[in-house]
Amino acid sequence: MNITPLTDELITSVIEIAKKAGTGIMDVYASDFDIQIKDDRSPLTEADMRANAIINEGLNKVTPDVPFLSEEGRDIPFDERSIWESYWLVDPLDGTKDFIKKNGEFTINIALIEDHMPVFGVVYGPSMNVLYWGSLIHGAF
Repeated sequence: MNITPLTDELITSVIEIAKKAGTGIMDVYASDFDIQIKDDRSPLTEADMRANAIINEGLNKVTPDVPFLSEEGRDIPFDERSIWESYWLVDPLDGTKDFIKKNGEFTINIALIEDHMPVFGVVYGPSMNVLYWGSLIHGAF
């Protein structure tokens, strides 16, 4: 059962959100960006934060009732998020170390989780302009 209906409009919207985040990432990629170190000793750049904001804003517009859980977002206690029936799980810039190396091997990952299972996802590699998406209903493309 899909709690959040996987309409063509939703799929298209999430794909466009990923591409918009990719544009934000590539703008930073072309610049002389700063690198910060998070508490877990992993790197963080303006691109991570910019993509996170773009994705959060976009998903909130198309699915305002579906929570957003992101690597770069606020800490949400497990006891709160464990009872979510549906949520977006996002890594706005997967491969920050590769982004820093400027080798082009990084992606934007957006997944819709329902009843603790992924039901729809988008993976976009903005440096190569390659996008994959799939769902339990539609298959993978």
